[in-house]
Amino acid sequence: MEPDPRELETPGQRLVSRLRRLVSGPRSEGNYVLTRFVVLRLLGLVFVAAFATAVTQLVPLVGAAGITPAGPVDDFFARPTLFYFDISDAALQAVSVVGLVLSILLLLGCESAILLLVLWALYLSIVHVGGRWYAFGWEIQLLETTLLCALLGPLWRVRPLAGDRPPAYLAIVLLRWLAFRIMLGSGLIKLRGDPCWAELTCLESHFETQPIPNPLSFYLHHLPPVVLRAGVVFNHLAELVLPWFVFGPRRLRLLAALGMIAFQLTLIVSGNLSFLNWLTLVPLLACLDDATLRRLVPARLRARLGDLEARPTRAAVVTAASYALVVAWLSLDVVANLAGRRQQMNASFDRLHLVNTYGAFGSISTVRHELQIEGTDAAVPDDTATWRPYQLPCKPGPVDRRPCWISPYHRRLDWLMWFAALDVAGNGTLARETWLFNLLDRLLAGEPTVLSLFADPPQFAGGSPRFVRVEVYRYWFAPRGSADWWQRERLDQLIRPVARDDPELRALLDGE
Repeated sequence: MEPDPRELETPGQRLVSRLRRLVSGPRSEGNYVLTRFVVLRLLGLVFVAAFATAVTQLVPLVGAAGITPAGPVDDFFARPTLFYFDISDAALQAVSVVGLVLSILLLLGCESAILLLVLWALYLSIVHVGGRWYAFGWEIQLLETTLLCALLGPLWRVRPLAGDRPPAYLAIVLLRWLAFRIMLGSGLIKLRGDPCWAELTCLESHFETQPIPNPLSFYLHHLPPVVLRAGVVFNHLAELVLPWFVFGPRRLRLLAALGMIAFQLTLIVSGNLSFLNWLTLVPLLACLDDATLRRLVPARLRARLGDLEARPTRAAVVTAASYALVVAWLSLDVVANLAGRRQQMNASFDRLHLVNTYGAFGSISTVRHELQIEGTDAAVPDDTATWRPYQLPCKPGPVDRRPCWISPYHRRLDWLMWFAALDVAGNGTLARETWLFNLLDRLLAGEPTVLSLFADPPQFAGGSPRFVRVEVYRYWFAPRGSADWWQRERLDQLIRPVARDDPELRALLDGE
């Protein structure tokens, strides 16, 4: 019996062989051309949603007459952004439109590292002037994911599946490391944040109290408790168990990837969580390989996949290896955060958001509060005045209005109004979400850009209301079979009727 050649290798030769396998990947998995294809197409879809949101909402939110105008950027190195040179509404809109056009090119098949770097720079610029409106975990997750996908290369290619060199295997490994951190971070923050996750009861209120429910949320809420508890078990399996197999044997990795992908798909259909879950699918798809994906490709397209024995370019390998060292160094803080008892959720440890920590729904609300803004053009804002509500497009409003489908598109004011209601419920007043006072001022001024964020805003004789107020309501899903989707009751008045020249309102605005 002939000896295994590997047994004759010196320790140095074995180390070189292992490094070579890390660069080129196991031969049984293919060369990751198809993996790159599906990963970049999905990333293109996410970018289309992200920049489409910016095109329609960035100016109303942070423009010159927006809710919270973005001021000049004084220190470029502390907050890198293209808006350091120009923060005008025209510049905000131009960056958003250019980003949307380039995103469509990525979606259609322009697999270019240069294109991805440009998209990263454009979106980083928006995040750094977006303030509270862009302070969500999926913003930094999109930035980190984009740079990792840029390692997939090539430097520039207009047509997908053109048969050129495959990506460096190490770039795939880095995406899998991101998938591991996202999933495990989300699972740990839940166990540490709210006892209902350990008690398996969180889903009994989550579908009703999440930021923006969709129509399916209504039906999921009314499932039997045993089914909802099984859903929490699936959540724990997907976030606490399956991530550990991302770097395991191929069959276990594929099964784990399919389980985590199925979990993200359930989140997509059960609520409007922006593009978060669509984006999380990107690194999860990198856990699949060409040998698996080729089975799903029609035979007539397989010929376009190029040489299966082709290897990545030396430049691609060196670039991926160099960036891997950066990721390894920056991951030290992330790993420490995951291991610590006071785990931060959706935190960034560098100004470019290269490597971050993630998590979602560390705590679950059991009661849904809603803030309703109302205006009147009456001379005296007493009980005889007619108050008209400002309805947001996708927040619960009229009890007979069906919840909307918007994911992966994101309505940022609708989302922040949910946080404002949580702020009031937890503190008895607005402690963090003080931008609401700015919003009232813009409504009293009848600012058209801000009004575009509302669904059919009320019309007043003078073009704007004389007074506005904010009412607090409690909402809950109506019983199945009801003609309405919601039921509600008024709880309190958060902000009394105020005019634009009200001294207290002006003092609050000046304090901003």
